[in-house]
Amino acid sequence: MTIFFDQDLLLENDRALLEPLTEKHFELLLPIAMHTELWEFTGAKIKSEADFKRYFDTALSEKKAGSSYPFAIFDKLHNQYAGCTRYGNISFPNKRVEIGWTWYHPALQRSGINKACKFLLLCFGFETLGLNRIELKTGTLNFKSQGAMRKIGAIQEGVFRNHMINDDGLVRDTMYFSFIKADWPKIKSDIFKEFIDIEPSH
Repeated sequence: MTIFFDQDLLLENDRALLEPLTEKHFELLLPIAMHTELWEFTGAKIKSEADFKRYFDTALSEKKAGSSYPFAIFDKLHNQYAGCTRYGNISFPNKRVEIGWTWYHPALQRSGINKACKFLLLCFGFETLGLNRIELKTGTLNFKSQGAMRKIGAIQEGVFRNHMINDDGLVRDTMYFSFIKADWPKIKSDIFKEFIDIEPSH
């Protein structure tokens, strides 16, 4: 699966284009990242350009190390970059990845872009990479994120107490959700049916 990191993965449907994150995206995404409300419930606390540079460089370093694959999100409907997401905590021996580190311009939240992106990532994960499990996680206080996960069919599994320490020193409890391979066909047909007639390209 090392070839996975050598590819420029372009995942695309009518609404979203996921591009491999590169240095060119820093200036394009910086204005979005400066909406500090995006980071209220995240582990990372971005308050300045320097904060975002560290976050951005970490994403690129993780890709180089083979532990994550970050994407820049382009919203085709609004013809603008919308945010960022990634496959992380990648374990190909266990056929498992996490989808996370996802954020969107506040004006594009609840606009359908998240659902379009998740469909692309879930499809590629289960149908091309042959994964058995795709997991998501969020803080127990992030009710908006939890609702978004349930809305796309993710199954809530449980809470990891004192799971991580945020950049601001707060100890966070983390709620885990997942999709598994056996459940994907029904979730795809029931929840993502608007995308099925137009298969994603990659």
